Amino acid sequence: MAQKTIAVHPADAAPDAPSVWSKRKPTHPVKVTNGSVTVQIGGGAPVVVQSMTNTATEDAAATAAQVKALAAAGSEIVRITVNTPQAAAAVAEIRARLDDEGVFTPLVGDFHYNGHKLLKDYPACAAALSKYRINPGNVGKGERHDDNFATMVKIAVENDKPVRIGVNGGSLDKELLGAMLEANRALAKPRSVREVTLEAIVQSAVQSAQRAEELGLPPDHIVLSTKVSDVQDLVAVCRRLSQLSSWALHLGLTEAGGGTKGIAASSAALAVLLAEGIGDTIRISITPAPGKAREEEVYVAQELLQSMGLRQFAPQVVSCPGCGRTSSDLFQKMALETQQYLRERSPVWRLTAPGFEAMTVAVMGCVVNGPGESANADIGISLPGRGESPVAPVFCDGVKKASLKGETIMSDFKAMIDAYVAARWGVKAGQ
Repeated sequence: MAQKTIAVHPADAAPDAPSVWSKRKPTHPVKVTNGSVTVQIGGGAPVVVQSMTNTATEDAAATAAQVKALAAAGSEIVRITVNTPQAAAAVAEIRARLDDEGVFTPLVGDFHYNGHKLLKDYPACAAALSKYRINPGNVGKGERHDDNFATMVKIAVENDKPVRIGVNGGSLDKELLGAMLEANRALAKPRSVREVTLEAIVQSAVQSAQRAEELGLPPDHIVLSTKVSDVQDLVAVCRRLSQLSSWALHLGLTEAGGGTKGIAASSAALAVLLAEGIGDTIRISITPAPGKAREEEVYVAQELLQSMGLRQFAPQVVSCPGCGRTSSDLFQKMALETQQYLRERSPVWRLTAPGFEAMTVAVMGCVVNGPGESANADIGISLPGRGESPVAPVFCDGVKKASLKGETIMSDFKAMIDAYVAARWGVKAGQ
């Protein structure tokens, strides 16, 4: 299959985006490329969504399958762990498998401890990856730290690959932190250990980026991240980093947790930063429930950006929470199934109905707000509540188009959604 150019640029932003979009911090544009596919981070491009696999990378088939699923969900960049010789040896095969299936999403190699050795010993891995991630806290100590870091950066320069220098609070450079704590103790008014630690996280990123530039890596090949697990700490370090530099910034609350806690904490931290114009790419690092699809983190990232008016990815479902007026759980099931259906159809509609992403679909549970919300949406259904007539009116562009009832309500409503998308956004012959 022929490759396709996918360039992420400001035109992908939501139309009539609020002022939060226009005041974003200017940063260097970083192009992450696989063949003819380029995703731009920073430099005015829309905030990029990325994710990470949790398969054993040496299992090329399983890793390629998960990358494909994440890409289908909308992850524009996918990171994979490269932690062993076997994993490094599998990277070129993973890339080839994906390209053969028409999945050209750029891959980022995540390196810790032995990245300098793996990149040097497996040149095919270094070439197949579109970007490297280096954690300066995990590249060795003393002279080995400097030598190992330099080795990785020089390989990036030789292969013309961008690098994310990602500092984590849990693996902060202990030598740097120790030196800063010692200097702090000598002050007349020492700062708290927390304040010094947060500043050490920022300085680790800045100093590493400056060293990378000295080694020949240009500023438009550098992405920085400073990740911690506390919401307020993350906001503090990212604000500070943004003040000190114009390198592109990757945002994420690390070890955010699972379920509603992980989603709420990540959204709280990233929304504050994005609203201040900080951040060029995001990853939602939530712990998936056992057996649950990895794609959830992609959907959360998309919904966060879409709810803020920064990007448009897929139609949104408007649904009520339910109350004593709503009967049974029909509307709850329909709201969930409708959202799932929109996600399933989105890959097809991206090719056949550009512009569909702006669609709103209402699924309401009784007559109080149901008809009004349904009429305000592009297409909406108002299901019968307790004691109401067992008929569900469907509205398209504010006009009542049908009344559904019986056991086929869901399938009939799906068919009406498909017809609505085709009529409003469908690509006509000759276009």
